[in-house]
Amino acid sequence: MLAILKKEINSFFASTIGYLVIGIFLLMTGLFLWVFEGEFNVFNYGYADLTPFFQLCPWLFLFLIPAVTMRSISDERRGGTLELLLTKPLGETALVLGKFFGALILIIIALIPTLIYVYAIDRLANPVGNYDAGVVLGSYSGVLFLAMVYTSIGIFASSLAQNQVVAFITAVVICFVLYYGLDALTSVEMFQQWSLRTHFDSISRGVLDTRDLLYFTSLTALFLLFTVLKLKSTR
Repeated sequence: MLAILKKEINSFFASTIGYLVIGIFLLMTGLFLWVFEGEFNVFNYGYADLTPFFQLCPWLFLFLIPAVTMRSISDERRGGTLELLLTKPLGETALVLGKFFGALILIIIALIPTLIYVYAIDRLANPVGNYDAGVVLGSYSGVLFLAMVYTSIGIFASSLAQNQVVAFITAVVICFVLYYGLDALTSVEMFQQWSLRTHFDSISRGVLDTRDLLYFTSLTALFLLFTVLKLKSTR
């Protein structure tokens, strides 16, 4: 698994993919939070709070993470290297986990520079430092768990198609339905409880509820399992 993980990280930064993802994410969050007028603008929000940033992240991740993962397995299949990897003694699970953690680490690297936003909020607060650190910590946890789910979905979508564009669109659709669709398209509470948005909003309040943690980890594991089973079926 470590060999696949290193290969993924090296491939991200050997090409422009890694730099583009990090650059686009930081550029978009910076513009929406500090430059563009609108509901995500921190100054318009009126409080020393990073809520606009955490409301923005799920929508940016909806496109950026599938863009990162779309080539993970589809590229290997198209290049004829998937069969070669599967014949090696690492197994489907190690291959999928290596791909998953490689993409997730790239997203975490993209998030690290956003800590400067926390410093900015700290300075803007009146008095200085008057912001809810617990909510910020909980929200970052929510973003990380959401990234895990999106990444696992992206890896799964990449295993379904040789074409990267098809893998990208498939991942975007699945992520959108799970994040917003279940919450918006039905008033049935049971379906709303399966919505990513519901659990993301819950954990973003700064309270780490075990039900939310179980939901995110279970959904991540489920899509990774789907990917492993898909790869086993291609042997």
